[in-house]
Amino acid sequence: MKMSIRTPPRLLELAGRSLLRDQALAMSTLEELPTELFPPLFMEAFSRRRCEALKLMVQAWPFRRLPLRPLIKMPCLEAFQAVLDGLDALLTQGVCPRRWKLQVLDLQDVCENFWMVWSEAMARGSFLNAKRNKTPVQDCPRMRGQQPLTVFVELWLKNRTLDEYLTYLLLWVKQRKDLLHLCCKKLKILGMPFRNIRSILKMVNLDCIQEVEVNCKWVLPILTQFTPYLGHMRNLQKLVLSHMDVSRYVSPEQKKEIVTQFTTQFLKLHCLQKLYMNSVSFLEGHLDQLLSCLKTSLKVLTITNCVLLESDLKHLSQCPSISQLKTLDLSGIRLTNYSLVPLQILLEKVAATLEYLDLDDCGIIDSQVNAILPALSRCFELNAFSFCGNPISMATLENLLSHTIILKNLCVEVYPAPRESYGADGTLCWSRFAQIRAELMNRVRDLRHPKRIFFCIDNCPDCGNRSFYDLEADQYCC
Repeated sequence: MKMSIRTPPRLLELAGRSLLRDQALAMSTLEELPTELFPPLFMEAFSRRRCEALKLMVQAWPFRRLPLRPLIKMPCLEAFQAVLDGLDALLTQGVCPRRWKLQVLDLQDVCENFWMVWSEAMARGSFLNAKRNKTPVQDCPRMRGQQPLTVFVELWLKNRTLDEYLTYLLLWVKQRKDLLHLCCKKLKILGMPFRNIRSILKMVNLDCIQEVEVNCKWVLPILTQFTPYLGHMRNLQKLVLSHMDVSRYVSPEQKKEIVTQFTTQFLKLHCLQKLYMNSVSFLEGHLDQLLSCLKTSLKVLTITNCVLLESDLKHLSQCPSISQLKTLDLSGIRLTNYSLVPLQILLEKVAATLEYLDLDDCGIIDSQVNAILPALSRCFELNAFSFCGNPISMATLENLLSHTIILKNLCVEVYPAPRESYGADGTLCWSRFAQIRAELMNRVRDLRHPKRIFFCIDNCPDCGNRSFYDLEADQYCC
């Protein structure tokens, strides 16, 4: 049966499947295959491990991109190898088949049913377009020339060894480094010897990396080895650092030198917008070094579960790169003995843009709250505010609510149950807690209708963990 782009989609699919059963499938046959048949037939050939058909189909691929990641979630290493073998034949030639347009082998995550949706959309779209235009567009021969094939991956380095697909791919790329660009937009390092990480980073085009997460309990000497690679990630937009520790064998002089080497890399990061630092012990007394090297206005800044000096907080309030923040998270930073005037100045700077503020578990007490209230009440774009884990009284909580109640965009608010809710032994007094909630609800309603207000208690009787109670209802979630 001669197939054309005017053949209805279902008949095309059936005819195409018959081709897969043909053991003598040739490139000349694929040259005549309607474009819309490639996605469904490729998907079937991959799932059925039709390796020879895969080799030919990838050499005639009529699209710029081949999104392979959803298919390799199936246990088909043999089929994956066949695709790479098919590409090998092209990479060693100067001229590619007439229809071949492939520029990007995409191994990034997409939705599970991507190929099914794409196949159906291609079949419907091509059939409808053909009914509007009787003259099909002809593909033109092209030379591959000097343009290397780009391979996109997401690197999630969490074990001592990589999975079999990534292991095979990296070996394949390493042997063809002059013919390929290995690109990665998202890099996660969650636990792997640095010598292995180094060998992988040497193969990656670091300019392509946009997001990096490092969460594997590094000490400063290991961070030093990573530092030069960070400086080459010139398009980095998001950086997450977690559990960075100072080795007890590192002297104060060495610490200062290492921190300087690390922070000066930020001078090269002209696209950085989101910076997350959790449990990073070397920030204490050195936050000014990092802040002074920021070259962009951050949208997100989270410094959590770190020890900061009062001088660090002052430097943060003076940093020009934080004036356009949308998210500020300082949860877990103990501020009990500090003046909150720097925090007040910081909130004043970001009042026009701030949308999310988290001050959980900062140890803020009654005498400190008044310092931040005027600035907080001017954060008119704020839509989420969390203040739980701070031991404040009923009077202070009422004062806090009277300032946040005027923020019309505020959708979610989380506050600690006031100290009066607890008995002398620290356990929650349920009757008193219920009474306080009722009183606060009445006062809040007098000013505006709240969207979602939660109270947080530290020791849930059911699970022993922190739990949250809706202000309006007897519902809670652990």
